[in-house]
Amino acid sequence: MTVLLLALGLGVVSGLRVFTPVAAALLVRGGVWGIIAAVAAVVEYVIDALPNCPSRTRPMGLAARAVSGALVGWMIATMHGGSGAFGAIAGIIGAMIGAFGGHAARIAAIARIGAYPAAIVEDLVAIGLAALIVTR
Repeated sequence: MTVLLLALGLGVVSGLRVFTPVAAALLVRGGVWGIIAAVAAVVEYVIDALPNCPSRTRPMGLAARAVSGALVGWMIATMHGGSGAFGAIAGIIGAMIGAFGGHAARIAAIARIGAYPAAIVEDLVAIGLAALIVTR
């Protein structure tokens, strides 16, 4: 059960940012792929803050988040001796929760603190949550 919660949680992070949970999981495992994913995550933070960035709830954005959620769900589940398939399913579910919940939270945050601060807060939440989960 705990393994599926970790997979669900990393999936939620995938819903917020596609590359952040991938980078976190790969950095914990070590190797060059973690560094490459971390660079991709930083590029994603910059692109996400741009005003013309498409919504994460559009089909392409949702598909990327589902793939990311499945990958990190599988990774964290197998890292903890759980079922990769169930981890992937939990990751996809988490990604959808994160995508739609994050979208609603971002819109509310933009109304209160502005677009750039809202993007930065969301980045920090994604990084913090991913780091917390992969170090368990």
